[in-house]
Amino acid sequence: MSRRIRAAVLYEPRRPMAIEEVDLDGPRAGEVLVRIRATGVCHSDYHVIKGEWSLPLPMVLGHEAAGIVEEVGPGVTLVKPGDHVILNFRAHCGRCYYCNIGRPVLCDGIPTPRWVMFDGTTRLSRGGQPIYHMARVASFAEYAVVPETGAVPVRKDVPFDRAALIGCAVMTGVGAVLNTARVPAGSSVAVIGCGGVGLNVIQGAALVGADPIIAVDILETKLGYAREFGATHTVDAGQTDPVAEVRRITGGGVDFAFEVIGRGQTIRQAYEMTRPGGTTVVVGMAPDGEEVSLNALSLPRTEKTITGCWYGSARPWVDLPRMAELYLAGKIKVDPLISRHYRLDEINAAFEALGRGELKRGVVVFD
Repeated sequence: MSRRIRAAVLYEPRRPMAIEEVDLDGPRAGEVLVRIRATGVCHSDYHVIKGEWSLPLPMVLGHEAAGIVEEVGPGVTLVKPGDHVILNFRAHCGRCYYCNIGRPVLCDGIPTPRWVMFDGTTRLSRGGQPIYHMARVASFAEYAVVPETGAVPVRKDVPFDRAALIGCAVMTGVGAVLNTARVPAGSSVAVIGCGGVGLNVIQGAALVGADPIIAVDILETKLGYAREFGATHTVDAGQTDPVAEVRRITGGGVDFAFEVIGRGQTIRQAYEMTRPGGTTVVVGMAPDGEEVSLNALSLPRTEKTITGCWYGSARPWVDLPRMAELYLAGKIKVDPLISRHYRLDEINAAFEALGRGELKRGVVVFD
C-alpha cells in the first residue's frame, strides 16, 4: 500500500532541497517500514548537495537516523512492529564472502546500486517518476522503507536523537579506533578534522586510554569541542605547520594518525605525522576524483601502514547496540554532539550551518 509522506527532495546539486509530499510504497519481501523520529545532518549528504558525489537525482538524502518499525514485509524475522531501530546505511546480504568473514560493511552480494532497493527499484516516487534513496535509507522524510538488515533494534531507553547519531557519527568515529585501528592503551594519536566524526575518533581514543590525543583543525571553535571530547593537545593548522607541531609534541610522530576530512592534502599530512612503523587511518569521505600523492620510497623505508575505514569497520548488528550500551553507561558522549535540533522545513538552513562549520551535529526531529 502506498502512502503520501513529507520529504526533502534534492532535484539539482547546489540547489535547496524541496520540502514536498511524495509517494512511498509499502515494504516488499525482506523490507521494513520505519517511522523516522530523528535524523542527523551529516557531511556525506552535504557532498551530494554540493555536487561532489555523482549520484542520480532526484533523491531523498539522509542516512543517519532512528525510528520505530511500523510494518514489515513478507519473510522479515529480524525486527517486528514497535521495535525502536537505528538505521544501518550498509544493509548487507548476509551470504557473500565479506558477510561470512564478519566484514558486512564490505558486502558485495547485492547487485544493485545503493540508491535503490535490493530488487533494483525505488519505493519513493512523485507523479509516477522514481525518487532515489540515499544509501537505501532516505531518512529526510517522515517514513522510510529499508532492507531488513538496514534496521537494527536498540533499547527503547535510548532517545531517538542520540540513537540517530550512534548510527553514523559515533559508529564511524569510535569504530575507527576500536575496530579499524585497534588502538592499544598508551598509544599516541592525532586526529585531523574535528567535526562530528572526528570528535568521535577523539572520544574513542580517550575511551581506550590513548595519550597524547592531538586534535588538528583550522577552527578554534572545533578545537574547543575536541578538548571537550578528550583531546590532550590541539593544533591550529591555520596558524602553524600541523606535521611539524605533532612531531614536536610527540618527539617524532604519532602511533596512529586519523584523517577525518577527505582531502588529499590532509591525508598526506596524516601520513607524514605518523611515526615509522605507525598507522595512518583514512576516515574522511573525499569528493569524486580527489587523489593523494605520497613519497613511494618512504613506505618501505618507514614500514608505515595506510588503511581506509568505512563506517568504523562495523558489524552493525553487534556494534550499534554496543555503542548504545556504552552511551547509556556513560562511557561515550552523545548528548554534547547535538548543537541544535531542526524541523524538516529547516533542513536547508541546517546544511548551511554545517557548511559554515557551526555544528558538531544538527539533528532533524519529527513529532
